[in-house]
Amino acid sequence: MKYVHIDSVESGQYLGRTIFSSNGAVLLSEGVQLTVYMITTLRRIGVTMLYIKDPHLEDVEIVDMVSEENKRAVMQKLGEMLQSVKSGKEFNTRHISISVDRLLEDVMVNREVLLQLSDIRTKDNEQYVHALNVCTMSALIGINMGMTQTQVKELSVGALLHDIGKVELITDDSSSDPKRHHTWRGFELLKSKREFSLLIAHVAFQHHEAPDGSGIPRGMTDEQLHLYGKIVAVANTYDNLLYDPVTGKRTLPHEACETIMALAGSKLDRDAVIQFMRTVSIYPTGSSVRLSNKEVGVVVGQHRGLPGRPVVRVVKKDDEEITVKEIDLANAKHTTVFIEAVLT
Repeated sequence: MKYVHIDSVESGQYLGRTIFSSNGAVLLSEGVQLTVYMITTLRRIGVTMLYIKDPHLEDVEIVDMVSEENKRAVMQKLGEMLQSVKSGKEFNTRHISISVDRLLEDVMVNREVLLQLSDIRTKDNEQYVHALNVCTMSALIGINMGMTQTQVKELSVGALLHDIGKVELITDDSSSDPKRHHTWRGFELLKSKREFSLLIAHVAFQHHEAPDGSGIPRGMTDEQLHLYGKIVAVANTYDNLLYDPVTGKRTLPHEACETIMALAGSKLDRDAVIQFMRTVSIYPTGSSVRLSNKEVGVVVGQHRGLPGRPVVRVVKKDDEEITVKEIDLANAKHTTVFIEAVLT
């Protein structure tokens, strides 16, 4: 399958990945044949990128870090929790805890797979996809840093709920009063839950702080920050680069990774960034790329140790003849070939 901009999608093509709503329900299933109406509707609900099946890429599979079943479960329980917060009701922490346990089981099984944040975002589900992505990335970073099972669980719950303060109507991130910022409100909400460790609340509190003291809401410096907050700051920054929830601006994964590396040591914790770079796919499978030899192809395979040197499949059509070849950029035969551009 190919990962393409919606403007490139044509009626009659087949959807390559399921699209979910905010509560985990299926909006469009993988394999459905797209119509003009469907494509128009996808644009209207904010979809900009999606996966399309391609006959020359039928054998290419994107390995999910977390199963669709567990993604749906996490999004559903998170949605129920946020709705309770909005209405001022008590929320069930046990359901969140169980959902995170299942997510972590998937992460542990697939920890050697490079993470691809491939869920299709809509205006309706972007908050939930963001929380899920930050949770998964943070868990991987924590595992890579040698955390215990208990620590990874605390970190993951905090990461999933890092933006819970945005739900409250009294939150105002533009206010000069730091106690009205969503990080502070999230901390107040979570610390009242005795079922949760206080460190989970501190993730919400610290995920916009920075080692150089320039963060918010308290301008804490490196030695004052907990490792959980440092890790979630990296994951949160990366996912917001991929898709800015305010402007809708998208940054390509390799560009976002360059930004993350540039922020290491000042705005982001250097050790957390190093471990992050070992978990994420720089050129996700399905991406169309132009190589330095001017050939155009699609990324079809990854190398965990060399995320910048994937396998690229080039399909050429000459008259009636179609030729297919694969270029493994990690192979010694192709050391002078590199990805020149990602085509969107």
